[in-house]
Amino acid sequence: QVQLIESGGGLVQAGGSLRLSCAASGRTYSTYIMGWFRQAPGKEREFVAVISRRGVSTVYTDSVKGRFVISRDNAKITVDLEMNSLKPEDTAVYYCAASERFGLPSSKYEYDYWGQGTQVTVSS
Repeated sequence: QVQLIESGGGLVQAGGSLRLSCAASGRTYSTYIMGWFRQAPGKEREFVAVISRRGVSTVYTDSVKGRFVISRDNAKITVDLEMNSLKPEDTAVYYCAASERFGLPSSKYEYDYWGQGTQVTVSS
């Protein structure tokens, strides 16, 4: 089992950058695929990015490709989301999640553990 705590959210102007971090507890952290999701008011929670267990492979949703970078440090037990060129439509609560599945899942239903979320607000 793993517990996840996000940090790094805040208010930023359009075009700016933020770095989200997710701290995980649990000795088996490196066995989990890690992902980031987001949920805007009145919308479904949507996939943002996922990284493989060793950090070799990543997948991004189309709307963030070229702007966001997901990374992980299995020694420090963290997974980060570097967000650049932020847009107002990126405004949402961002969640870190851990999956025990295979591959690089993008469905929220394939994730087993979730953090509490961190708010990101991008002003125009």
